[in-house]
Amino acid sequence: MFTFLLVVQAIIAAALVTVILMQRSEGGGLTGGSPTGLMSARGAADFLTRATAILATVFVLLCIALATIASLNNRTGRVDATAATPAQTAPLAAPTTAPVDPLAAAAGQAAGNSTAPATK
Repeated sequence: MFTFLLVVQAIIAAALVTVILMQRSEGGGLTGGSPTGLMSARGAADFLTRATAILATVFVLLCIALATIASLNNRTGRVDATAATPAQTAPLAAPTTAPVDPLAAAAGQAAGNSTAPATK
């Protein structure tokens, strides 16, 4: 249903743009400037004005209907609380053995320091 109404909405939008462009403005519009034709200039202007009003009304009503259908389809009935509470992370554990630095061990042995880390 939603897809069907969306396609109808696109067709009405294209028709609305076409009808608006066909209206006579100061430049003449897409209908041309000649007064001869199947309809008189006044009759064409009245028809295009009515068509614009009808298409605009249907366009707005379809926008409201599509928004209502979209909101009803996405309703779950529960509140998502995951965004409200921050994620809990475990604290980093301290290493049980200190990393051995071979340069510090060699410097400590050369200096005769007994507290220097031992090499493995």
